Amino acid sequence: MRRDTRLSDLPEGEILRRIFPRLPESDSTLLGPGDDAAVIAAPDGRFVVTTDMMVHGPDFRLEWSTPYELGYKAAASNLADVAAMGAKPSALVVALAVPGDTPMSTLEQLADGLREACQFLAPGCGVVGGDLSASDTFTIAVTAFGDLDGRKPLTRAGARVGDVVALAGEPGWSSLGLALLFAQGTSEVDGERVPNARLMKKIRDELPNLIGRHLAPAPPVSLGVVAAQAGATACMDVSDSLTLDASRMAEASSVAIDFDHLVLDGFAAELSQAYGVELEVSRRAVLHGGEDHCLLACFPPGEVLPAGFTRVGTVIAGRTALDRVLLRGESIEPIGWNPYAQ
Repeated sequence: MRRDTRLSDLPEGEILRRIFPRLPESDSTLLGPGDDAAVIAAPDGRFVVTTDMMVHGPDFRLEWSTPYELGYKAAASNLADVAAMGAKPSALVVALAVPGDTPMSTLEQLADGLREACQFLAPGCGVVGGDLSASDTFTIAVTAFGDLDGRKPLTRAGARVGDVVALAGEPGWSSLGLALLFAQGTSEVDGERVPNARLMKKIRDELPNLIGRHLAPAPPVSLGVVAAQAGATACMDVSDSLTLDASRMAEASSVAIDFDHLVLDGFAAELSQAYGVELEVSRRAVLHGGEDHCLLACFPPGEVLPAGFTRVGTVIAGRTALDRVLLRGESIEPIGWNPYAQ
């Protein structure tokens, strides 16, 4: 069987020539890939910018994710951050550092994932440039830009006492999918649990939707602008966990957030019933799991919540730094993803 062309077999220019046609174009592009830098329009005079890195090992496993899923997830996580600022994503810059023996088809499929994430989650957003380098560790870095269209940016610091706390998205699904991968998608080798591609395929076949929520999340990107237009006072992307990110919003706003445990239990019950897990397991996933990329937003009291948002709590007077998040009046410890504690 003919060996797939490796990156080390090709000059950089040829690699890029094969990738560029697969990438999405941005409606904001004034000068695209090909020069030392791209030029994108900023009609508002300002732009939102964010960056995120995915590194093989702590952030993803090649044995679990397809290249397409890696591209999709890399785009989705950055698009969600732009949306959380109340902006419309306009352009991405993508940098890759990968081993030289990586098949060319891996980068082509990754580019397909980037393209389809932009087309599905943020139509009009595209890849305008990036960088390619060699590394023993597969690494993806994405920088995303967004247009505020004359609106004030939504920040974490705008929540006020009495505001309604609302959530867009489905918390817990990604976390439960990841837990399943570690529990059933690994095998023991020399006393350690390592990813197993055969077991992974079995899980994919049995629970494709749950696994897909983790490997290729679809955050409600369009609802960031909707929230801003509806008068949201604060907003943020829930990437590390609902409780941990809510504590960050509460601290930035000098308030506390009191979640309605009945509403959150409703999210947990739906997850529990769908996949036959214990309610307490799904409850922990909803509260402390990450990478769902939901949007957590606050709205003035009495305002009608925009479609797609569910009321999950209330902003109350600030407490101590260790007492920022509550469940129906009872303090709860914010727990979530910490890359240096894993």
